[in-house]
Amino acid sequence: QVQPVESGGGLVQAGGSLRLSCAASGSIFSNNAMGWYRQAPGKQREWVAGITSGGSTNYADSVKGRFTISRDNAKNTAYLQMNSLKPEDTAVYYCVASRGGQNYWGKGTLVTVSS
Repeated sequence: QVQPVESGGGLVQAGGSLRLSCAASGSIFSNNAMGWYRQAPGKQREWVAGITSGGSTNYADSVKGRFTISRDNAKNTAYLQMNSLKPEDTAVYYCVASRGGQNYWGKGTLVTVSS
């Protein structure tokens, strides 16, 4: 079983940057697709970005050009570099590890962007 643990959230001013990390233990990390979702107050959880086991990436239109997802298989860690942050990026960010049709979710890390 995979257990993702997010870190790196916090308070940042609009226009600033944060880097989220997701450490995923419990399996062969390199075999997992990794993704980031977020849930803003009063809204549904939405997909933000994903990276396959082979390193291919995809992004939601709302973050394309500002966020970058990456992975370091040697460290069993995925990252979400977030630049040019906007107040509407405020949310709890969740990491998910996917393998063999199973999704394993972290507990989330809060990102707050002040205007």
